[in-house]
Amino acid sequence: MQLFWEQGYEGTSFDQLIQLMGISPSSFYNSFGSKEQLYREATDAYLSMSATWFAGKLFGTADTREAFKKFLDGTAMEFTRESHPSGCMISLAGTHLPPELTSIRETMAEHRANAEAMMAQRLRKGVEDGDLPPGTDVPALAAFYNVVTRGMAVQARDGASRQKLKAIADLAMQAWPVQNGQERSVKSRRTRPA
Repeated sequence: MQLFWEQGYEGTSFDQLIQLMGISPSSFYNSFGSKEQLYREATDAYLSMSATWFAGKLFGTADTREAFKKFLDGTAMEFTRESHPSGCMISLAGTHLPPELTSIRETMAEHRANAEAMMAQRLRKGVEDGDLPPGTDVPALAAFYNVVTRGMAVQARDGASRQKLKAIADLAMQAWPVQNGQERSVKSRRTRPA
């Protein structure tokens, strides 16, 4: 998982994989069938590992705004841990692949869409609970925070510090819609003339 995370699918060679795992080519094919299948299994391992903090931050707090604040702060922390490659394996994976690897690109795009769908689910709960204004454009707000986290992954991979990612997270929270008509909702901000 860490080798694919660090070097990507195409950047990781078959020889590197068998050397790292200490197995023969025949054992590799008997165990995994193909490099692509191993990549999918490594991606599943990453998703299992990251689900703990991802879902834990989003759904572990009753207040929706606080949940997203903890989620973005957690993202800054996780993307800069020294115990594993920087950034996010899913954010950085499969965006530029040749036609014969379309299935990998589509799988990675699906994983990114699933993360956005989880954010939208949490935001809808916030609307239902009264934490967010009824007119909140949930799909747009989920897409916005998804894009922010994907950008944080790229920043981390480029060497951005945890402090820089935290500053991005803090700024992103300024887009949060506020109740009681004191500030415009996300929907009205988006439709306001420039």
